[in-house]
Amino acid sequence: MRLFSVFLFCFGVFFARAQDAKYQALVLDKKLTENANAVVRLDEMTIEVASQDKMTYKVRQVVTVLNKRGDRYATTHVFYDKEKKVSGLEAYVYDKLGREIEHIKSKDFEDVNAADGFSLYLDDKLLQYRYTPTQYPYTLEFLYEVETADTGVFPPWYFLSGSNVSVEKSRYSISYASENLKPVIREQHLSGFAIEKKETERSITYSAENLQAIEGEGLFPGFKNVVPNLAVRLPKFHYKGYNAKADDWKELGAWIDGYLLAGRTALPESTKSRIRNLVGGIDDDLEKAKIIYRYVQENTRYISVQIGIGGFRPIRAIEVDRVKYGDCKGLSNYTKALLEAVGVTSYYTVVQAGRDKVDFEEGFPDLRQGNHAILAIPYNEKYYWIDCTSKIHPFGFLGDFTDDRKVLVVKPGGGEIVKTVAYLDEQNHRGTHATYSLSEDGSISGAIAITSKGIQYDNRFLIEDYSHEDLVKYYKKYWGYVNNLQVRSHVLKNDRDSVVFKENLEISASNYASRAGDRILVTVNAFDRSTSVPKRYRDRKYPFEIQRGHFEEDEFTIHLPEGYQVETEPDEMLLETEFGRYSIKFVHDAVDGTVKYRRSLLVRHGLYPRERYAAYRNFRKNIADADNAQMVLVKSNSNN
Repeated sequence: MRLFSVFLFCFGVFFARAQDAKYQALVLDKKLTENANAVVRLDEMTIEVASQDKMTYKVRQVVTVLNKRGDRYATTHVFYDKEKKVSGLEAYVYDKLGREIEHIKSKDFEDVNAADGFSLYLDDKLLQYRYTPTQYPYTLEFLYEVETADTGVFPPWYFLSGSNVSVEKSRYSISYASENLKPVIREQHLSGFAIEKKETERSITYSAENLQAIEGEGLFPGFKNVVPNLAVRLPKFHYKGYNAKADDWKELGAWIDGYLLAGRTALPESTKSRIRNLVGGIDDDLEKAKIIYRYVQENTRYISVQIGIGGFRPIRAIEVDRVKYGDCKGLSNYTKALLEAVGVTSYYTVVQAGRDKVDFEEGFPDLRQGNHAILAIPYNEKYYWIDCTSKIHPFGFLGDFTDDRKVLVVKPGGGEIVKTVAYLDEQNHRGTHATYSLSEDGSISGAIAITSKGIQYDNRFLIEDYSHEDLVKYYKKYWGYVNNLQVRSHVLKNDRDSVVFKENLEISASNYASRAGDRILVTVNAFDRSTSVPKRYRDRKYPFEIQRGHFEEDEFTIHLPEGYQVETEPDEMLLETEFGRYSIKFVHDAVDGTVKYRRSLLVRHGLYPRERYAAYRNFRKNIADADNAQMVLVKSNSNN
């Protein structure tokens, strides 16, 4: 009994100490660990706006990382520049019992240039510490304070910072010295979440507790469109040494043009002369723009600097001309300067780039919106868009990085919200035509021609520069269901003017079809087969989005082995749904001994309610089943 009493005493001491330890991982609510790779124990930002040109904010983030996939939520870096001073920087690491195992002091953080060492951007710096975990779970606490004169880029707030991460406590507080410094706050998607708002005469505070992790779902409609978040701006603000006032995008755009971009397009006379010689004898502004775009592609290179670091202000064109490189802002401004030198108008444009389409909020003029810069060239009452960071895209073709979204076009008379070119549904066309012969031993050989347009072009034209070896690997992966594929020859043609990519191949493959006695079983659709079916969800929680849609048209002519005829073949099919259309048809030619297979698939873009997901999945499953259906051939003289 004495031994048992000693055990109970020791256990009690251990448990008491564990209870006193901060941020134990062992006592987390199971609701917060469900579907979570990390749990944010505390996410707190306290902001004080002292004047139009003075703001401070304190940050405290505590994250318990449950596994390797949760490491990205344990932040240990902060950006700063001339207008943004960082102090009180430190971090703590705790084990699963909440015991401190490491204290990372300010001097331990690495001070690096935010532009990967290029001297052009020495004003933009990054303080970072690369923590390498040795065990899971662990907890990381990160603290710092920022004082800045740039009140034009107000910190936004996300109560949930990503999928598969939950939040124990979240708090966002703003205090302001006078009524004319009261911020404008745009609240999004707060309903349905336990978020409390308190407002006093000089402060606004939002807080939330126990927000469960959102598990990512297929065709998720964009995290920003689902989770609760806040965007904040001051109508009167200070930015990069200038005071400003902006009640709408027109006013903000005029200020950007008049202050941040002013005087930054000057070029050496030698460069102007060279550019004018390049377009000599050409009167059409669009043709001039194409030549200059090609010049920029061939004579400059891109370095990555996020627009959120350096803001809207680009490096001067004369500097880019000297060093021959720049970020998206610098290259866009440089191209604008070259166009200006030959009398072609263009407008600096800010966009939220990425595969997910994100619009600028029309009623919320805010310098925080946008992470990339492009150019808009007005011509015949429409805009031609160019991304000056791309060395490969054709003139006027944006691809899926900046297409179909509302952007800010900066003009001398004011800013304008405009939507970039969209590539939707039938515009994203891929046509596959093939003629192949099937041998009695199951092998096939023939010719394939593929034509791609729109986003289908964007997905394929990069292979133009592949080596033969890499190209063979690409096609073997693309047609992964074709056994023993051999690419005997290939001819690729990239029509940059028409934005069309063409592929012509000679191929062969052994053991494509299988034998069963006197019969041959062959999957007719050899070269454009839908093989995947969307994941099933018993209880889908969110709507789903098809952002662009696409259109496929195929025609395959199959030469049957001598002495064989079709015994059975897949049923002809026509599916018409709200999500798109699918059809297959067969045409037989007994004289030539061929079967012609025609296939068409249209998938429509759109945001669909979660209740329709099962119907969409069924649509895609029917397509996959039909694409994988087999035709049975039998010898003409066999006994059936």
